[in-house]
Amino acid sequence: MLTGTWVTAGEATETRVRVTHPVPPAIGLTPTDEGADWITAGDQALVDASLAGHTAAFDVVVERYQRQVYQLCYRFVGNHEDASDLAQDVFVRAYRGLRGFRGRSALGTWLYRIAVNVSLNRMALKTPRTEAIDHREHRDTAIELPDAMLLRTERAAEVRAAVCRLPRKQRATLILRVYHELPHQDIADILGSSVGAVKANFFHALANLKKLLQ
Repeated sequence: MLTGTWVTAGEATETRVRVTHPVPPAIGLTPTDEGADWITAGDQALVDASLAGHTAAFDVVVERYQRQVYQLCYRFVGNHEDASDLAQDVFVRAYRGLRGFRGRSALGTWLYRIAVNVSLNRMALKTPRTEAIDHREHRDTAIELPDAMLLRTERAAEVRAAVCRLPRKQRATLILRVYHELPHQDIADILGSSVGAVKANFFHALANLKKLLQ
């Protein structure tokens, strides 16, 4: 089993997530790493160990990247339930497709690419149920006026709804650039495009977002 504690921005509690390992990538090998410590291992070492049948190594991959993957999915779908489902799907797909990871990009970049594709496919199937962002960890709401809190929350929901209306590439570029602060080259690697295309998509995304919010 893959087990981990999902730490999500704005949640007062943590959710325990379990993902059942699919058939081991290396058929016929039985994990022998019950006492192994993979915590300090590099990403490529974890991938190699996972391919050799050491499921505990992939558990570490999940622990290492679950927060970033969850937050990326959340930015696309706008609610915790769907984001949790998508994040689990991302890691299941990653585990099954480990042999396709060639190390030409960072493991985090590869996981982001899967997360973007999974999230965009989900959004193409149904309208996301957006939730307001909870800023409790960033602001002292005890001294904030109720009407100001309401206006800020409603505006956050408007922004997310507007982002969901952007074209696919613009939406993904905006989320990766603004919310995850990734450089243009990393975004290009994730989306399979050029740096020039990323810059153009970001420019058009900002312009379209401004129009949608007016």
